[in-house]
Amino acid sequence: MAERISGILTPNITPVDASGRVDEDKLCGYVDWLIESGVDGLYPNGSTGEFVRFTPAERRRIAEVVIQQAAGRVPVLAGAAEANARETIAACDAYGAMGARAVAIVAPFYYRLSSEGVYAYFREIADNVSIDVTLYNIPLFASPIDVPTVIRLASECPRVVGIKDSSGDLPNMMRMIAAIRPMREEFTFLTGWDAALVPMLIAGCDGGTNATSGVVPELTGAIYRSVKAGEIERAMRLQYQLLPLFDAMISLGEFPEGFRAGARSRGWDLGPGRVPISAAQREDIQRTQRQIDALVNDSSSLDDDQPLGMPADTIQQIVQSVMRQLK
Repeated sequence: MAERISGILTPNITPVDASGRVDEDKLCGYVDWLIESGVDGLYPNGSTGEFVRFTPAERRRIAEVVIQQAAGRVPVLAGAAEANARETIAACDAYGAMGARAVAIVAPFYYRLSSEGVYAYFREIADNVSIDVTLYNIPLFASPIDVPTVIRLASECPRVVGIKDSSGDLPNMMRMIAAIRPMREEFTFLTGWDAALVPMLIAGCDGGTNATSGVVPELTGAIYRSVKAGEIERAMRLQYQLLPLFDAMISLGEFPEGFRAGARSRGWDLGPGRVPISAAQREDIQRTQRQIDALVNDSSSLDDDQPLGMPADTIQQIVQSVMRQLK
């Protein structure tokens, strides 16, 4: 039985130079820094990596650079979504040959598919690839993968080994875990919604693919380890350190511009990204950079004595409520 994919896997930002080309040297340095900072895996060509803004050839090169630079130190979950099933299958096989642990595939985007259409799409891919597949549910940008469809794919497709869910829907995550884990013990559940990382881990998720881990890997790693050690109150305290930073970065400019600002706060100027921004947006980013600098500094300090926005007894009530739902 294959081991579950677990821990914090970083959906890394894709560095670009002043001409908009992928900056491979900076990408290699950033990968080294993330691994040295304790991340459990890397996830190139995800939403935070702006995969839709790069060409298919660029996406393959980005994955290749990350896999080569990681050099087996951590597993790589490569984003493999392309415009159609045939091209996605080809990308999956290419990433498998490069040494990726598995691929993540977003449901079809632009055209909104029915649940049956989503099932058929993933079934076609799962039956024809040579690498393990994780489903990627992000209904904000793509056709949603509902719970019955996930259960159906998990029960019928051995190659489908997990799901990365960025909906932030805790009850649906719990429904999937309750239905799938008894029949697929090795099935992986990852959360992509940073604001609910602790509750998702308590509920049974194996880890997260969290954009904030590309900025404060020390904090997201400490959250994961605290939950696994049963130190739930500490984990919640750290979650409340993470929350204002996540809110500030996700609301700044066009996604993932706020996370690029966060990376700059850690000394990583990863370039402007591929999406044009207006002069007004540029001014807003410059104004907000100081706020993000301060939040990053606070969040990377792992200050267990930092006061929370809600009392400790309220936190304990939340924890107990989640635990009751799991029984």
